[in-house]
Amino acid sequence: MARDVGGEQILLVDDNPTNLQVLFKTLEGSGYRLLAARDGKAALFTARKARPALILLDVMMPGMDGFEVCERLKADPETANIAIIFLSALTDSQSKVHGLAIGGVDYIAKPFQTDEVLARVRTHVKIQRLERALARRNSELEDENQRILNAVEEGIFGLDVEGRVSAMNLRAAQLTGWPVSDTMGELFAQLKLFPDESSLNQALGLLCKGGVSLRKEDTELTARNGEIVRVALSGSPRKEGGAVLVLRDISEWLASQQALDSAREELDSQRQHLAHIERLSTGGEMAAGIAHEVNQPLTAVTNYARVAQRLLVDLPEDKREKMNDVLSKISIQAERAAAVIQRMRSYVKKPTGGREVFALNSVLEDVLALAEVDSRVNAIPVVLHGAENLPEIHVDEVQLQQVALNLIRNAMESTANAGNEDPVEVKTYLEDGMVCFSVTDRGAGLAPEIEAQLFSPFVSSKEGGMGIGLSVCQSIMQAHGGNIHHEHNPAGGAIFHCHFPAHV
Repeated sequence: MARDVGGEQILLVDDNPTNLQVLFKTLEGSGYRLLAARDGKAALFTARKARPALILLDVMMPGMDGFEVCERLKADPETANIAIIFLSALTDSQSKVHGLAIGGVDYIAKPFQTDEVLARVRTHVKIQRLERALARRNSELEDENQRILNAVEEGIFGLDVEGRVSAMNLRAAQLTGWPVSDTMGELFAQLKLFPDESSLNQALGLLCKGGVSLRKEDTELTARNGEIVRVALSGSPRKEGGAVLVLRDISEWLASQQALDSAREELDSQRQHLAHIERLSTGGEMAAGIAHEVNQPLTAVTNYARVAQRLLVDLPEDKREKMNDVLSKISIQAERAAAVIQRMRSYVKKPTGGREVFALNSVLEDVLALAEVDSRVNAIPVVLHGAENLPEIHVDEVQLQQVALNLIRNAMESTANAGNEDPVEVKTYLEDGMVCFSVTDRGAGLAPEIEAQLFSPFVSSKEGGMGIGLSVCQSIMQAHGGNIHHEHNPAGGAIFHCHFPAHV
């Protein structure tokens, strides 16, 4: 699928149709020709046929993942120069380092931010344009070449095989503080623009003499007057020997990046706030059942206390044993009331955002205890089938409880509304290295129009429902590097599956 609007071709690769649609809407009208692929095999075919300038490549895809697609593209001389930006919900540094090590030029975290996607795409397409333009200019006359170089915003140096400056534009002089008259014929290393980057200076030598390309997305350049300038550096070897260096001042881009990071943090904060609202909403629905559950033991506490008061008026020796029994019952009922309230307080408390290592079975046991009130109200039991020897998971316990409780309450309501009394089954298992749990109900199932947009915000099959429960669940799962999906229950009803990465 492609939309021809002129300009460079950009290939969008994601197995999720919703993500593809978001990317199309983000880049539509930006002057690019947009291509799409739903899996790794289709991405390789399209890339070899169309030779796009840039690929936005999803990492987590079934079959062939994004890392393998990148390695294959970089191993093919015909596609090795295509710039690749990885897309993934994986935010750990190890995944990012691996993606950059195999040839990716950038990394965009899910969920997408429109401004971030546009800024990164434009930046890397611009670099591609500039490198292609430099290759063409090598065959043109020196004067015209110099005029063109002076017209660009990036600082450009031409180096001979020995690493001496053979050409530079005005922007290069402005960035470095070195005028053309003092620079021509001098060894580039003697300008000491990167005095603390010994490895970078060695790479410059390999670039000029060995033809090894160079790229640094962010490094510090020391100008002649001592001013530090943050630049992106790329070096391309010339066929006739030597190389061309491109210096791009990224100070403004870094400021924009910081603004994007702040916006992303604000979005995360809002998402946590929305999740908190959902928990409070769930807590409100449970309030009537909890009041009933707490009222019974508190009534018993009062009655036993009154008995104890009457016995205290005249307490003969033979009454002491009975008094001890009454006081014991008071203690048991009080503890029961406290336990019910404590479960509710633990669930409704606002999350800190911190994650710890937990055993999935243990967390789900706590959730089943919290769901006990709803189980009695709906007259639907809940059973847990916990697999043995499951790996631990690294999660926010409160958010995991929220996902599980939401699914279990939905399952109980669906089963009760269908007139069934079969228990809701919660099962843990290990699948493809992921630690998983499922929630199975015997309800009426989902209508096709609801199923088609099941995880979309503000879509609900409940009368008066807010329609944010499953949407929040999906956001929580994706933030943990996992996923959630639904399937029909062959026996009637629905099954929801949640997958978490195992903690290493």
